[in-house]
Amino acid sequence: MKLPLSWLKDYVDIDCSVEELEAKLFSCGFEVEEKIFIGKNIDKIVACKILSIEQHPNADKLSVTKVDAGKYGELQIITSAKNINVGDVVPVAVDGATLNNGERIFNGELRGVPSYGMFCSGEELGINDSFYKGASVNGILILEKDMPLGEEVKKLLEIEDVVFDINVTANRPDCQSILGLAREVAVVLNKPLKMPDFSFVVDEKISTKNTIKVENDAFDLCQRYKAHLIKDVVIEDSPAWIRKRLFSMGLNSINNIVDITNFVLLEIGQPMHAFDLSDLEGACINVRRANDGEKIITLDESEFTLNSNNLVICDKNKPVALAGIMGGLNSEIKQTTKNVVFESAKFSRDNVRKTSKALGQRSDSSSRFEKGVDYLSVEMGLSRALNLISTLKCGKIACDEYDLIDKKPENNVIKTKISKINGVLGIEVDSNYIKEILEKLHFEVKLLGDDIEIIVPLFREDVEDYPDIAEEIIREYGYDHINSTLLATSAITNGGKNEEQKKLDEVKSLLNSYGFNEIITYSFVNEKDYDTFNIDKKLKEHEFIKLINPLSEDMAIMRTILFPSMLKTVAFNLNRKNNDGRLYEIAKIYNPVDGDTEKIPKETFKLCFACFGAQEDFYSIKGVVEGILNNLCYGAKINYERSKKGYLHPTRGADLIVNEIYLGSFGQVNPEVLEKIGIDKPVFVCELNYDLLKAQFNDKIVFKAISKYPTIERDLAVTVSEEVLWADILDVVTKNGSEFLTKVKLFDIYRGDQVEKGKKSVAFNMLFVSNERTLGVEEIDQATKNILDALKQNLGAELR
Repeated sequence: MKLPLSWLKDYVDIDCSVEELEAKLFSCGFEVEEKIFIGKNIDKIVACKILSIEQHPNADKLSVTKVDAGKYGELQIITSAKNINVGDVVPVAVDGATLNNGERIFNGELRGVPSYGMFCSGEELGINDSFYKGASVNGILILEKDMPLGEEVKKLLEIEDVVFDINVTANRPDCQSILGLAREVAVVLNKPLKMPDFSFVVDEKISTKNTIKVENDAFDLCQRYKAHLIKDVVIEDSPAWIRKRLFSMGLNSINNIVDITNFVLLEIGQPMHAFDLSDLEGACINVRRANDGEKIITLDESEFTLNSNNLVICDKNKPVALAGIMGGLNSEIKQTTKNVVFESAKFSRDNVRKTSKALGQRSDSSSRFEKGVDYLSVEMGLSRALNLISTLKCGKIACDEYDLIDKKPENNVIKTKISKINGVLGIEVDSNYIKEILEKLHFEVKLLGDDIEIIVPLFREDVEDYPDIAEEIIREYGYDHINSTLLATSAITNGGKNEEQKKLDEVKSLLNSYGFNEIITYSFVNEKDYDTFNIDKKLKEHEFIKLINPLSEDMAIMRTILFPSMLKTVAFNLNRKNNDGRLYEIAKIYNPVDGDTEKIPKETFKLCFACFGAQEDFYSIKGVVEGILNNLCYGAKINYERSKKGYLHPTRGADLIVNEIYLGSFGQVNPEVLEKIGIDKPVFVCELNYDLLKAQFNDKIVFKAISKYPTIERDLAVTVSEEVLWADILDVVTKNGSEFLTKVKLFDIYRGDQVEKGKKSVAFNMLFVSNERTLGVEEIDQATKNILDALKQNLGAELR
């Protein structure tokens, strides 16, 4: 919220420096994010009268002028300006002057003729037509004839000002205005608040109710609606003081009627709108929900298709305004406007926020309504607007108005105790001082001993109970009065991470040691990712939750898998010539609870990592998986099964089974998926359920003594069908190889002329050893026979 010091002084006598005022504002809870010094740089730009204009002897497009610069004497100035005449009073930057942008001006020479200054436009002074008529012209600014010559223009035009850019917290909508902040400044400086003039003169012959009909069919979305008629309006430029006020807040002047609505918005904090009565068909206004498919073109010439969730202001046949957001182009104020209807209302802030976001249409009005406009502001805003009409004498005000209100609000009454307020503060503030502070803040207070009754003003809807009162007291009393102490029951505790956090760090450290870098991606993804990455949406594990108001299509649903985000990051790197890398992410996925997307979703931690580059292959990713399991899940039973995940290569993907529990899948990414996102190099990825993985963590390593007895090795080669996996063979061998079988290692798979078509030869080495004795050959032969019999019975294997 911007607060010009010049405007603030209309309501509070400021007798402190800018820096002191900034500190005072901060002390009562309003941080000044920036101080904007308007006209600060401007120096030695003075009013001068042009005495003569002659052609430059050496340049066709230049003129030699002489000006009366008052105390600076008569000066010769070379210029290319064409909009000046003898007798004009203009701003001149004399030797050593500084323009608004900080540029310095010195005496010089143009085409062999000396020049002792420079004529200035409105741009060089940092002003436009809204501030001073003619300041926006593409040429020199022409001043009033009676300007004293030689005097500083920034003082003559009152350009100097300081604008505070204040961070107003969301719980203080009453301070989204000049008057609201002035209340706070008056209290903190212990000065009286000078209220704006709300009086106006009416014409008893003119009636709003006899001219136009106003109805409210949506009190749930519009709690109060006021409408007042002004006839015989004269559309003209606003006076300089209004234009300057708007300029200091970054707004341009349009005409007196529109400027009044903008002035009230900034001063009182009440958004208003003015309708041209001649454009309201049927001479009526109806506040209602829009019909599905109904359309409106707003003042910025944007067209919107509406639905029943949108609130509109309509005439007999059509919408003429988007309630709380922007007026319609079909009822705007024009130069030909003669009769005007002022609107001042309280619209539901959540409806304005949802409509504004859904349509992508924001305005200063919607910003105010989203934070909240109170009932009193509606009344004050309209009265102030009518006061300005009366002051400027630009229309005749009707003697009556419409005030459609759902339920007249009552002041919140808080009955509490001084001791409870001080209990929140942790210090003792005198009850009389509490009463004094609250009364300055426009609360009504009745004090009886320790009991206090507080009537909250209507513009302070944020104050609900005694903790809010305590906050008001300490803001004005001063936070520096609070002493820092330890709680009497407190105990010193050692900070640090819990075991689960330490284990997570261990996993990350392990991945870092394998050359991986951590990434962090958004939890929201595009629903189209499921099709792009061959993910089956019909599976329960991928049932997702849609966002009601997503920021964009790319962030429309809550993710149920990390893989798409990981692969997009890989693509991002490859597109920027990072041709090899290893990335990982440990993050949450979200699934509906029992299929109910309205409930808080179930959160599951997943671990996803990927590697890409010339040196990477299937065994790279498999090696990382085994490294994690060997380091963190000592002694776990690990099995692999061929994966059927659509996003993995049909023959180079595996499901990981640990201790009979499926943890996830890994392998080469399906080339079809890579092609869809523009990757032409192999990528290898793994995604594991981290919550299930950590349940298998086991760091209790058991050491066994190396046997002092000799080992016996046997090599076997069997032919099996192509469909038989090594994991199946290994399982059979392990179960039937006796207690002395300690290791089985695959060393060859052969397909060729010497093996029947549709089959393959699998060769493996077996190691037998005992810790208690030397094994006999007969025992090993029997174990080998048992293995061959089991392989034949279970897998149809034949000894080669």
